[in-house]
Amino acid sequence: AAQARFGAVMCCCGPCAMYRRSALALLLDQYEAQFFRGKPSDFGEDRHLTILMLKAGFRTEYVSDAIAATVVPDRLGPYLRQQLRWARSTFRDTFLALRLLPELDGYLTLDVIGQNLGPLLLALSSLAALAQLLIVGSVPWWTGLTIAAMTMVRCSVAAIRARELRFLGFSLHTPINIFLLLPLKAYALCTLSNS
Repeated sequence: AAQARFGAVMCCCGPCAMYRRSALALLLDQYEAQFFRGKPSDFGEDRHLTILMLKAGFRTEYVSDAIAATVVPDRLGPYLRQQLRWARSTFRDTFLALRLLPELDGYLTLDVIGQNLGPLLLALSSLAALAQLLIVGSVPWWTGLTIAAMTMVRCSVAAIRARELRFLGFSLHTPINIFLLLPLKAYALCTLSNS
């Protein structure tokens, strides 16, 4: 929803996405032949197709009142496998998206960079806190402040630019991100070639 406010949704989620047939026909060959490091890639097709659409000059939009049904993980194991696929897809398709960013709104650049650099900065802050805890027995106050500031800056920019306070609620995702998703994203980055 935040990205749509600034002109382009960077990933139209598979089960919820609709495409104009004429647009899809133009990109079908590129879409079906998705490769990464010379190997066929069989996941992240929704993000890949979205980037191809944007590269071809099409718009991607978010429709807040659309209704769609999909199957979502209801246990931790399947959820983590899903997040691993999504992390690999995000890293891979960011390379495709980088060429698009100068043509798009500055918020989208911040968001795409934040999706990739944010976890790295969050991981460094978390590792610094863990090291401090093991060595001294306490966590430095600046670690908590850094993590809170990173979270609030990203959420606040979206909330201010979109004029919707609900985007501040995304900050509640930070503890899940630190303890579950950061280790998973590190693994994804080390295993990008795996399908």
